[in-house]
Amino acid sequence: MTKKWLVSIIVAAGLVLGLFAQNISASTNISEAAPAFTAIDTKNVEHVLASYTDKTVILEWTNHKCPYVRKHYETGNMQTLQREATEDGVVWLTVISSAPGKQGHVSAEKADELTASRGAYPTAVLLDEEGALGRLYGAKTTPHMFVIAPGGTLAYAGAIDDNSSSKHATVEGANNYVRLVLADMKSGNAVTTPTAKPYGCSVKY
Repeated sequence: MTKKWLVSIIVAAGLVLGLFAQNISASTNISEAAPAFTAIDTKNVEHVLASYTDKTVILEWTNHKCPYVRKHYETGNMQTLQREATEDGVVWLTVISSAPGKQGHVSAEKADELTASRGAYPTAVLLDEEGALGRLYGAKTTPHMFVIAPGGTLAYAGAIDDNSSSKHATVEGANNYVRLVLADMKSGNAVTTPTAKPYGCSVKY
């Protein structure tokens, strides 16, 4: 194979990968179908997004060692939101995309221990150590929140609230975007804030 042909093949492969990345990005547009997925939780139970078409689904990316995540859990803010949502019939899936050896990676047993010790209320905790689900949704930070409306369209993507400080005291008085989105959806109104720039620690792929 000549050097010219090798360069041509590399360039072509790059274009294909670029188009693939664009397709993933396009699939996470607000008001379009949320990317379909199948994932396994800490109990080895399979969760298929398509099986929740009649439900609102929340995806929460987390890393228990991240100070921004700790802010929301140590103040009880995340647990309160989880409880409100799940008691209202929302499916709440917490996602751990930290790779083995990276900050935030845990075993299924440790993840369950964290859920219990923090009094968290997710429907399930999904283990995504290969990062497939995180990359599919373009999850960038912990926390990074996605709300999927009944019917499977993406209703919200972004930060949990409008205060990007890691200080615990800033939870009080912040506008919680996820809570506002759920309220809009429940009342039948258009979502006022469908996107917001996510903040936190980078997802440790």
